[in-house]
Amino acid sequence: MPRILPGSVPGADIYAITDSRLSLGRGVGEVARAVMSSGVRILQYREKDKDKGEKLKECLLLREITRGAGACFIVNDDVDIALLCGADGVHLGQSDLPAAEVRRLVGPEMIIGVSSKNPGQAEKAVADGADYIGVGPIFSTATKPEAGKGVTLAYLDWVIANIRIPYVAIGGINRSNIGELVRHGCRCCAMISDIVSAPDIPGRIEEIRRAMR
Repeated sequence: MPRILPGSVPGADIYAITDSRLSLGRGVGEVARAVMSSGVRILQYREKDKDKGEKLKECLLLREITRGAGACFIVNDDVDIALLCGADGVHLGQSDLPAAEVRRLVGPEMIIGVSSKNPGQAEKAVADGADYIGVGPIFSTATKPEAGKGVTLAYLDWVIANIRIPYVAIGGINRSNIGELVRHGCRCCAMISDIVSAPDIPGRIEEIRRAMR
């Protein structure tokens, strides 16, 4: 499968992230199929409240769905599950294992993303061999309350001007404010609640793309 990074190919403008708590009772497979049918080509599995066995089962299903769609599949935090299910990549937070050490475990081919909220964290992620960085939270978000207040668009502007690896903006992004990020030059935005909470996911993604245009 081709190596798909944020903003690198058509469909990689939206980086969809799962959250079963917000998915209106739908399973991750149903959500993933709806997202893939909309042409989105990056999906991250992020389920904080499930045990390892359930996570692995769901990730094996999502790996099958994303592979069939020619999409990139990223696992949040759990390097072991990313390896076991054959994911394309793993996304690490600042409190997870260091990217340089994870690279030793996963080898050169697996994509590694690292969350960042300031220039120092971004520069360290690049030095440690990350393939892309997360930028944010851009806006305050209830989906990840531990992330704190939004970092403002000034940090996004700094990343666009100074970081030479791909990036994805994240945090409180929805169809009402995504146009502002695009006007700043952002090429890829990660979204959770505005996608998975929509009764009609393909219709919502079309609304988001219209807002991006």
